[in-house]
Amino acid sequence: MRLPFELLCIWTLLIGVFVAPSTAAPNIVLIYGDDVGYGDIGCYGAESIPTPNIDQLAEHGLRFTSGYCTSATCTPSRYSLLTGKYAWRVPGTGIAPPNASSLIKPGTPTLASVLHDAGYRTGIVGKWHLGLGSPPKPDWSGDIKPGPLELGFDSSFILPTTNDRVPCVYVDGHRIVGLDPDDPVDVFRNNPDGQPTGVTHRDSLKMDWSRGHNNSIVNGIGRIGFMVGGEEARWTDETMAEVLTERARKFIAEGGDEPFFLFYSAHQIHVPRAPNPQFVGKTPHGPRGDVMVEFDWCVGQLVEQLEFAGKLDDTLILVTSDNGPVLDDGYKDDAVEKLGDHQPAGPYRGGKYSRFEGGTRVPWIVHWPARVQPGVSQAMISQVDLIASLAPLAEVYELPEGAAPDSTDLSEVLIGESQAGRDYIVEHSGSRNQLAILRGNWKYIAPAGKQPAQLYNLESDIGETKNVAGAHPEVAEELAALLESVRDGDAH
Repeated sequence: MRLPFELLCIWTLLIGVFVAPSTAAPNIVLIYGDDVGYGDIGCYGAESIPTPNIDQLAEHGLRFTSGYCTSATCTPSRYSLLTGKYAWRVPGTGIAPPNASSLIKPGTPTLASVLHDAGYRTGIVGKWHLGLGSPPKPDWSGDIKPGPLELGFDSSFILPTTNDRVPCVYVDGHRIVGLDPDDPVDVFRNNPDGQPTGVTHRDSLKMDWSRGHNNSIVNGIGRIGFMVGGEEARWTDETMAEVLTERARKFIAEGGDEPFFLFYSAHQIHVPRAPNPQFVGKTPHGPRGDVMVEFDWCVGQLVEQLEFAGKLDDTLILVTSDNGPVLDDGYKDDAVEKLGDHQPAGPYRGGKYSRFEGGTRVPWIVHWPARVQPGVSQAMISQVDLIASLAPLAEVYELPEGAAPDSTDLSEVLIGESQAGRDYIVEHSGSRNQLAILRGNWKYIAPAGKQPAQLYNLESDIGETKNVAGAHPEVAEELAALLESVRDGDAH
């Protein structure tokens, strides 16, 4: 029986709707965990930390087993992600101190500016830690710029540095939220007014410090650096997740028909780990495990808002982390004592601050129902590739001149349509000299200080326990030459 022409047309359209992959530019939500290790999520092997929201994204999306950040600390990873340039190429991009001026100069093409110029509504909510303002330091009680708004973001609601550093305030656009003009904020390296500190008033702290983190006391917790003023504007750690997810949900809800890019830069699971009371005791691992559950809740809040807005199917969600895990990072919060059998870095050695795999191999999950098929990818991909990889998906086929010099277009890899990832991964920790490179199964760690060159075969030694540089000098020399070529800018 032949169908009438009108029904045949409808049937053809329906087939297109249900079968043909979407080619429209997606909304993009980049969810950036802080110090979240490869093994801290259920779908990567965590058995005692429930992460149902992230696990569901992985179940219905693409989970990478060789997804990397560029550096084993936060500021350089964020710099590389936004600029597509290795931070170790740029002096002064180590862990930014509280009064650091903007590390990314206005006019530098960024992931946000590329998407903004393509017609995206762009916003950031959460941790910044890339410096603000101009030298000698930000005008904390005035217009705090340059910052995200000068780098391609249409809206910005941020923690200026980290949750363990001053100033402990939110910045909306260019101004501190809720600041009383008669109580101006300023930030100092040394105690400017003889205020109580984590040393002088240690007995009053609700979270003790193990090293550092004993300058200004805010919300009963010692911080790095000293701040004065802004008493009414200071945050409460335990409500931070609610404040930030509410702002992120608002950004999603305010959208019209144009696509949007949201960079949700979470503060979890960075120290100080002070979860909302509803998450306390959710794991046997103390605050570190509990804030991981809180982070998963934040992911669920964003997904819920996307569903409510009818935008989930057309949104590319990427969940990843700025570096590997750390246990004691300056506070006594039982992270070590209550670790149990949990392996924050999964099967890998090292973590934050390390050039071993645990420092930069991080969770990496892509969820985009309209385009991405569920599965697992072993392709190597780095956060430095995000500009070049997201641009073509956003229908940007030519980047500005000089943009993202270290970024590779792996858009087909990102959405699971290719397994041809990077040929090699550059891993970094600390200074420019502390680099490593992974190609295939061979991992080479360049000598630094008193440390000799190291070579590991990850196929037979995934934990990087046996240095075989002496047994395979030709491999070590070849990788050393390749790393030097990348360092000099001759390789991509």
